[in-house]
Order: sequence, then structure tokens, then C-alpha cells
Amino acid sequence: MSESLETKYTLPDEKGVQEQPADEEVQRVDDSTANLPQKEERSEPNQSQQIVFPDGGRQAWLTVLGGWLVAFCTFGFASSYGVFQDYYVEENTSSASNISWIGSLQLFFMFLMGLPSGKLFDQGYFHHIMIVGSVLYVFSLMMLSIANTTRYYELLLAQGISSGLGSGLILVPALSVQSHHWRKRRALAMGIVLMGSSSGGVVYPIMLNQLFNNGLGFAWSVRAAAFMTLGMLVLANFMLSTRLPSAKQRPPGAPSPSVAKVATDGPYIVVLLSIFLGLWGLLYPYFYLQLWVSSQGLSQTLAFYSVAILNAGSTLGRASAGALADRIGAFNSIVPVSFICGGLVFAMLGAKTPGGVIAFAILYGIFSGAYISLCPPLLAAMARSTHEVGLRIGLGYFITSFAILTGTPISGALLGSLDRWYKPTLFSGVVILAGTATAVVARAMMVKRKGTQLV
Repeated sequence: MSESLETKYTLPDEKGVQEQPADEEVQRVDDSTANLPQKEERSEPNQSQQIVFPDGGRQAWLTVLGGWLVAFCTFGFASSYGVFQDYYVEENTSSASNISWIGSLQLFFMFLMGLPSGKLFDQGYFHHIMIVGSVLYVFSLMMLSIANTTRYYELLLAQGISSGLGSGLILVPALSVQSHHWRKRRALAMGIVLMGSSSGGVVYPIMLNQLFNNGLGFAWSVRAAAFMTLGMLVLANFMLSTRLPSAKQRPPGAPSPSVAKVATDGPYIVVLLSIFLGLWGLLYPYFYLQLWVSSQGLSQTLAFYSVAILNAGSTLGRASAGALADRIGAFNSIVPVSFICGGLVFAMLGAKTPGGVIAFAILYGIFSGAYISLCPPLLAAMARSTHEVGLRIGLGYFITSFAILTGTPISGALLGSLDRWYKPTLFSGVVILAGTATAVVARAMMVKRKGTQLV
């Protein structure tokens, strides 16, 4: 008994048997404190490593479907502006260049609102902006339905400004929220979401052309589109969901997402310049292909369906681009896609037969759709944490909105009369190829930063 007590309560001897556990305890404390966010540069990696992404499951796929519906109603409707361009040129006394400002402003505000909506998304106001944006967007379409098509300013206010603001509030958050559910297959998820814009670009032109020319008239044709949009956005708001803490709930010591910090990131600036140049010329066929077909004396039916064929090809491109980016990297994907888009723009001048028009529309749709689909994952891949995703995509959309605002009006001004098609075609092709060269530089910078060719 006494021996056991002595053994249990033995005192430290001269050899320091008890000093080793003490050292181990100190080491244990040091190890535990090493993982605390004591320094800004270490807190973000530790925080991001703790986040688990399901990369699938019921809620993740519902969020993809909800985003698809948003893209269908917003970007899809805007991609159909070629139908309105053709209709307004015939109904309105304004020039083609002036009328193209309506569609340019619609896309401009859609992208411009990416910065505030992306910032609000990061701050945790996802459902708030989705509801406000949905209401404003449907309201703007209803206002367009009662606009007088001979009054330019009414079309500009309803379609160019109001619908652009409403759609801009909901598009970027619907894309950014995919980063809450996906990591390894994030580009694929965003690509599927943006397939909705291509699908909308197929459905809306066919629907509106049929309704415009079958006696229903402009007002009720637009109302029919507005009611369809309303139903889809109601469903989308129920399907979309967040699952990660907002920037307001970030761990203590973690840096707050900052516009100034993001805007001074060298590779990010070069990527923005590349996308700016690409989108400056990329949308030219979407706005003017239907008018080009009509000017070549081809059938009016082909002219009507040309935009739908273009968007059908775009669906194929967006479906494959995300999967490609997940395998070989977004930068490795966008460089060849951008180069092919620049070359195909020049091919539009040779599309003077029904077969030529269809071939051009399908091919340009595939590669332009892939390009548009690659932009969000390209911007998201540069985020240093999930708290920056909305800001990175939103700021990118904000900057490139000025390319969208000016690109097609410049093309319209260069076009002038319908016998000078080579001028806008040359402008669009050259700026897209300039964007390709800039993308090559951006890729080289990212390879150096990450130390791998898989970027």
C-alpha cells in the first residue's frame, strides 16, 4: 500500500523526468496557438481549408437550376435584342446606331449592377437583392409592353435602363451563390447556369418573332414574355440558397473583402482588360445578324430564326466550356476560344447563303457561348477566399459593362448604311483578337503565381 502511494505521488528526481512532459505541454500550447489567425496572410488559407463543399446533392443542383432560370430570364432576354433591333428599325425613325443603344444600355446596366449586387451578396443580403431585383425586372417588362414604339425615350427608359437595373441585381448573385455549393466542379456549375441565357436566347426570339408577326401586336407579345419571366423568377427565388457564412460573419482577424485590394491585383487587372476587349466585339453578331440576313435579301423566316440558331449554338458552347475549364483550367480554355471567336467574326461577311448563315450562327454561337461561360469561373478562380467571389465577379462585370455599352453602338455607327458591313466586322474581329493576346499575358502571370501550367 505504501509502495503504491509512493509510486503515485513520487517527486521529480534529479534526472528531470518531469521536465519532458512540461516541455511537451509548452510545445502543445505553441502548436495550438500557431493555428490561430494571428496574421492576416495566414487566416484566410486556414479559414478556406476548413470549408467543405458538397460538389453535388439535392440543394446544390436546385441552386444550379434556380441560377439557370435567372440566366434564362435576364441574359437570355437581353441576348434576343436582335429581334427588337429589327422591329424598332422598321417602326422607329431613329437610326440603327441610336436604336442599338437601347440593347447596349440594357446589357450595360445588367453588368454595371454586378459590383453593388456582388458586394451585397458577400455581405449576406442574397435573398433581399434577389426579391428586389426580380420585382423591378418584371415591372420594367410590363412598362415596356405599354411603351409607344415610335417614342425612342420610352423604349430607352423601360428596356434600356429599368430592365437592365433589375436584371443586374439578380444575375451576378445567382452566379456567385454557386461558389457556396461547388469547388471542384464550380466552372461546370456556372457553365450550366449560363446555359440558361442561351436557352432563353433561343426561346425568346422565336416566341417574340411569332407573336410580333401573327397579329398579337407588340404590347401583348411583350406581356406574354413578362408573365413567363415572372413565373420563372418565382421558382428561382425558392430554389436558390446560400450555405456559407457571409463576409460579416468571417472569423476574427480575417481581412474584409476590399475593392481597392482586388483592383490592385496585377493578374486580375490584365484579365479584366482581356475580357473588356473580348466583349467589346463579341456581341456584334448577336445584335446585327438578323439585320445582316435581311440586308442580303435572304428569306425573312431565316432572318427571324438566325438569332435563335446563334443562341442554340451558344447553348452547346456553354455546356462544354465549364467541364473543359474544370479539367484543364479556365485560362487554358479561354485563350483558344477567344482566338476562334475573333476569326469567326470575319466569316460573317461570307455568310450570304442560307447554309452559310446557319453554319456561321452555329459555330459562332458555340465559341462565343463558351467564352461568355468561361468569364465568371475565370474571375472566381482568382479569389483568395469565398468571401471575395461575389466582389471579384461583380467588379469584373462592372468594368466590362462599359465595353458592352459602347461596343454595339460603335458597330452601328461604323455600319452607317447597310452596304458598309466590313467596317463593324473589322472592328469587332480586331478587338477580340487583341483580347486574346491579353489573355495570353494574363495566363503567363497566373502560371508564375501558382507555379503550375494548369491554370
